[in-house]
Amino acid sequence: MTSTLPAANAAETPAAARNRTTGTAGPTGTTGPTGAGPARPRRPPGPPGAPGRLRSSRSDLLLCGVLLVAILVVQGWNIGSYPALSDDEGTYLAQAWAVQEGRGLAHYTYWYDHPPLGWIQLAVLTWIPATISPESMTVGTMRAVMLLVSAISAALVYVLGRRFALPRWAAGLGMLLFGLSPLSVVLQREIFLDNLAVMWTLLAFTLAASPSRHLWHHFGAGIAAATAVLTKETMLVVLPALFVTAWLHSHRDTRKFALTGAVTACVLIGFSYPLFALLKGELFPGDGHVSLWEGVRYQLTRPGSGFILDRGSGSWGVLRSWLYYDRVLPLGGLAGALLLLATWRWSVTARALAGPALAVAILAALALRPNGYLPAMYVIQALPFLALVLAGGTASVAHAVLRRWRSGTERRSVGYARYALAAALALAACAQVVPRWYDGVRTAVTTDANAPYEAASHWMATEVADPGGTRVLVDDAMWLDLVHAGYRPGLGVIWFYKADLDPAVTKTMPRGWRDLDYVVASPTVRRDAVDLPNVRAAIEHSEPVAVFGTGADRVEIRRIAAAGGAR
Repeated sequence: MTSTLPAANAAETPAAARNRTTGTAGPTGTTGPTGAGPARPRRPPGPPGAPGRLRSSRSDLLLCGVLLVAILVVQGWNIGSYPALSDDEGTYLAQAWAVQEGRGLAHYTYWYDHPPLGWIQLAVLTWIPATISPESMTVGTMRAVMLLVSAISAALVYVLGRRFALPRWAAGLGMLLFGLSPLSVVLQREIFLDNLAVMWTLLAFTLAASPSRHLWHHFGAGIAAATAVLTKETMLVVLPALFVTAWLHSHRDTRKFALTGAVTACVLIGFSYPLFALLKGELFPGDGHVSLWEGVRYQLTRPGSGFILDRGSGSWGVLRSWLYYDRVLPLGGLAGALLLLATWRWSVTARALAGPALAVAILAALALRPNGYLPAMYVIQALPFLALVLAGGTASVAHAVLRRWRSGTERRSVGYARYALAAALALAACAQVVPRWYDGVRTAVTTDANAPYEAASHWMATEVADPGGTRVLVDDAMWLDLVHAGYRPGLGVIWFYKADLDPAVTKTMPRGWRDLDYVVASPTVRRDAVDLPNVRAAIEHSEPVAVFGTGADRVEIRRIAAAGGAR
């Protein structure tokens, strides 16, 4: 047997010989490359303009890596000192601590306010640092773990931009908009379930828009989407946008199977939460236990914060706080979403970004409810989609201008025109964005908003003679600090809401506020004490022994006048 290919038979036609040597398909279409047997079926092409695998592109990896370093430096600088610690952060971290310590799903009675998967993930993320240094399990220190979540989310935004057929510069722009907006720098630092849920949602969109379009990618998208919902249930509202993305980016021959798989996986995993409540006998209300039904009813009937455009309403205040940090991303992203939805029929970019644009539209419509509840962290869910559609809208406008310019410009000057236009657009955008972002980011990396909390925590740890025998009301932002200082978790250091709302705590306070020794009156405690009789009475019957900070942000340590007696 020879090691060379046999020459073409002289009797063969020139076309047949050419087919044998080049591997071109013959009349039956079955001839493969020489010596390779039958030709392998070609993978269906991806969406127009979609790039190949990102990991095989050095330019993409380099650009994504450089931008990621910049984002992590800005978000990580001064992370423990700004913004001010919030009670929600303390609650989620305390619940994660309870999971780590084997105390159940929460540091008090778990009452189905949110699915527990979010703080279970926090327990995993903080497990190693908490094991090495238990006293570091506090809100200010553990904010550092959110950098990992931010890094993954920012990288996924870039990958999504490329999978949505954006050019490299536009995908990088979307990543920068998402990671360096002052809104992102402030909110992504905080230990919020929304940040974890956004990470899983972006993974779901990334799998749904996979250029390989394997069926398992769509099943994975459904699983990731269910994980996002079980992390923060409000992500349920963007599922229609995810399924639109899965439909548009799947192959037409397997589209129905792909979408059915994604929906089925999402529903089956999502139903694990009500199944958990059912197995615990807590699906419906009853005597002596909490229930999922009551939790859902509370979320649906909680007092609204007013119409977002009604000056003086709570929602208007939330909107103003968002626009105080950044006007470019919320308003520009909303405009970009409307532009893409209006042009999706004839624009490749608009069709590719229909899912994120729809997500922005849904979230905006819910925010515009006449009397809905609008928390400050609501915008976190929209940030990646706002960034993608703003970058996509910018790319679409730039492409349209270049195409019009190309029609009246000689070919040899098109390249120069492209670079000139890109430079002009970049300079105009920088002139508008950089001054606003600079002020917001400078505040985030230089301001110490948590000095009063740290000083109050240190005072309680060093100036109280018997922490183990002292009962004190605090907000959850300080709860873990005092646990590590020696106060009894649960009944010694008490999350102030529980002094009125948790029967397991109130039954240990037969004399009400008189069974307490101190109340640490942070801004959160003073604000919400109005609706909590025991907390309000504790503040009224106490006197300050130490005050840290000034104005509305001060933290007062107040000794209760009639403290002591039977416990």
